[in-house]
Amino acid sequence: MAEIGVHGGTDALGIAAHDFSTNRNACGPCPLAVEALQAAHSAQYPDPTYTALREQLAQFHGVEVRRVVMAGSASEFIHRITMHALRQGASCVSLPAHHYGDYPQAAQVWGLQLADRAAQRLGTGLHWACAPSSPLGQEDAVLAQWAAHPATPGTWRVLDCAYAPLRLDPAPALPGLDQLWQMWTPNKALGMTGVRAAYAIAPEHVTEQELTALRLLAPSWVVGAHGVAMLQAWTQPEVQQWLQASLVQLRDWKSQQLQLCERLGWQVLPGSQANYFVARWPEHLHTAMPQWLAALRAQSIKLRDATSFGLPGCVRLGVLPPASQRVLEQAWQELVLKESI
Repeated sequence: MAEIGVHGGTDALGIAAHDFSTNRNACGPCPLAVEALQAAHSAQYPDPTYTALREQLAQFHGVEVRRVVMAGSASEFIHRITMHALRQGASCVSLPAHHYGDYPQAAQVWGLQLADRAAQRLGTGLHWACAPSSPLGQEDAVLAQWAAHPATPGTWRVLDCAYAPLRLDPAPALPGLDQLWQMWTPNKALGMTGVRAAYAIAPEHVTEQELTALRLLAPSWVVGAHGVAMLQAWTQPEVQQWLQASLVQLRDWKSQQLQLCERLGWQVLPGSQANYFVARWPEHLHTAMPQWLAALRAQSIKLRDATSFGLPGCVRLGVLPPASQRVLEQAWQELVLKESI
């Protein structure tokens, strides 16, 4: 189970110059999206119903406007839909084997039982999937099962699409998307995770009563002016062109970073299709991992300890440019040299 409250990114020491601990697009922030933020009307409240923004997002995804639900962030929506499912009668939550910590945190806060996924993935309750998954960047086999077995009343199936835009391998056709809740957080793909804004797309069959109930659980102006500007930019063709160009660059950097891990003696876990992957350190360093991570952090290099994902002895690495890779390699070699003395 993922440990509650463990995240990558900025910590008490500030911003790491070489931050491998997050999955944001290292080619960002997207210049066009930054321009949109600079032009945002920060002196005024946004439209509390987000009419124009929801129309843009609906057109972008080819869905009805009524299905678009605004969210302050992925974490905010995770807690909100968990509370909503509980109020509607859900008693359990099923999770991927390795998963984001906010899923179980929300379940525990609202008193939902964490069910065995193998037994509960097709039953009633709240069920989570992520495509591609974090931290491994793989496909989730449950999606095909969901497509083959329509949800019954009292079931909420939520697909976390945070990393779908950052898929570096050809994207497979995901079956049955219109039958799922889809949660989208474009700030990762745009390389600007400091801007908090997200949205969900409701299933095609969702009732107006359920949409109203879910929206009423959100605070007023759940997305601020800068979040609105980022999401509006997200739907623009020029921004999507920038994203596609960045994926080409990220593929090249990922190839180089995989070679770096091989030189360092780290075993890369196979199957990642995204701009991040997991690597297992040499076994004799597993117990000393906290000290080694701290030593690297002191040199402004941050890695994500994957223990909180249920992968002890491993680190998750977001793909960074070659300059940061070289800094990591040099720092690691110096640590190895010190250990051998």
